[in-house]
Parts: sequence; C-alpha cells; structure tokens
Amino acid sequence: MSSAAARTRLGITVGDPAGIGPEVVARALAAGAQGSAAVRLYGDVRAVERMGELPAEVERVHLASAQTAPGKPDPAAADGVIEAVRRAARACLAGELDAIVTAPISKEVIGRAGYTYPGHTELLAEVAGSGRAVMLLVGGKLRVGLATTHCPLRQVPELLSTSDLIEVLEVMQRDLVRRFALPRPRIAVCGLNPHAGEGGRFGDEETRIIQPAVEAARERGVDARGPLAADSLFQRAVAGEFDAVLGMYHDQALGPLKVHAFGRAVNVTLGLPLIRTSVDHGTAFDIAGQGKADPGSMIEAMRLALRLVANEASGGNEA
Repeated sequence: MSSAAARTRLGITVGDPAGIGPEVVARALAAGAQGSAAVRLYGDVRAVERMGELPAEVERVHLASAQTAPGKPDPAAADGVIEAVRRAARACLAGELDAIVTAPISKEVIGRAGYTYPGHTELLAEVAGSGRAVMLLVGGKLRVGLATTHCPLRQVPELLSTSDLIEVLEVMQRDLVRRFALPRPRIAVCGLNPHAGEGGRFGDEETRIIQPAVEAARERGVDARGPLAADSLFQRAVAGEFDAVLGMYHDQALGPLKVHAFGRAVNVTLGLPLIRTSVDHGTAFDIAGQGKADPGSMIEAMRLALRLVANEASGGNEA
C-alpha cells in the first residue's frame, strides 16, 4: 500500500476447483470478509461463480487448464491451480497486491501431475526466491510454527538441525514483530521426544540439537524458551505465558491448535517478502459442491491478511 489509509488490495486463489475452495471463497466474499478491500480472484473463476454470485467489483483472472466437476479431482487441472498461485504471488511481489489468501490445493493431485511441491509454502518460497519460509498456524489464543512440515514422521529427527532451528526462530521473531505487532514475542520451543527427552533418557535430540538452537537464538536477540515438554506447553501458551510456540513436526503442532480453534484457524507463511494467509483445511472432495463447506477458516484468513497488512504499514504497531 502506498499509505496506511489506502485501500488494501487482496488477491485470492481458488485452489483445486474440484474441492471446497470455490464454495468457501464465494461464501466468504458474500459474508463481506474482505471488508473494504479491492479483491482480485485467481484460478477457476467459473467454479466460484457456480457456487454463488460474486460481488460485481471483484476483479477476475480466470486460469483453468481443465474443466472439473465438484468432488472429481483431475490432475489435468493442476497447471491452472499452480499458475494461479504463481500469478498472485508475482502480483504481490510487484506491488499490485498487498496480500494473498489461498484456498486449498491437493498435494496428491498436483503430485500426480508431476509437481513436487509439498504444499503452498514451498511453491511460494520458490516464486519469491526466499531461503526460509516458515509455516505458522494462528487460531484462538495460539500461534504455532513448524520446524518441519509435510514429511513422514520417521524423517523428522534427521531433518532437524541446530542451524535450521535458529533460522526458523529468527524468521518467527522478525515477522511476529513486524506483522503481528508483538514488540518482543516470547517463543516456546517444543521438545521432540516425550517429556522433552527427560535429560536424554527418551532421546538426545533435545540436548544435541534443540537446546543449542534455543541458546544461540537467545544470543541473537530472540526470546526463545525451551525445549519444553509438548504435552503441557500448549495450555501454557493458551493461558498467555507465551506469544508463540515452535513445534518440531506437523501433528505435534497442529493437533493442539485444531482442538483449540477447529474451523477458525489460519495458515500464515512467514519469511516471505509478501503476506500470505490460507485456510487450515484441505480440499474435502467428499463434500465439494454440496453446500456443506464451512467458510469460517476462509473468512478468518481474509480478515487476518487485512490485519497483517495494516500492522506492517504501521511499522509493526497494531493497527
């Protein structure tokens, strides 16, 4: 934005047109989640229009590489899905948009089409040329980052490294300050093993990898605490002891968050030179096109994107 008072420009990607993305986008826009923002829609716009009448002022960039029906995913549609994300991200990087909000894609479907991205996070990092993108889920009283994302659980220990954890903590600290308006965020770091390893009895990743990362991050100005036992840590964060949590793997982080804020959580990508939020759910092909999809997460994703834009425009002060 040219100024804090300028009209925010929001890009929204439709996601997989055979999933619930078109429905939740249409319903969120109908609910007015975009506020006064100017909206540009990317992807299979026709799929969204079939779900409901769009506000007349919504700009539409129709990108579809195949015709699909709700609930019937087709790898031939993947090119259009990926191109929509790329186009929206490039527009944001070029200053045409202030933020992007993404509806869900199917990792299985794009994989069958030959794409190797584990998800939006890695695709956006590639487009932006960013070295480190961090997945953060926000819902209720929790903000939860991930040290690793979409990978088999057995690979997590070998994917963890002290240097990577330091970088993740620095990215979290920087974006929590400038976009979430937290002047000195307190970041609690989960252990990997039960009871955070119990002094090495249940694994040495805490003493060998995580603790050195926490200490090094603190020396660099990050208020990191841990490693702490994950089984009690999230309740402490909900109670206000911490501003954010760093989990070591996907379900360790997302399980507690979704219990706390199911259907209202938002995925935020940190570390990018652009603001991106997304829903916290998948494509849900089994209910696509049936009018059953809950737009709550998309509504919250749009609202959070607007708040992050305003916070960043005000220099990291809550707008």
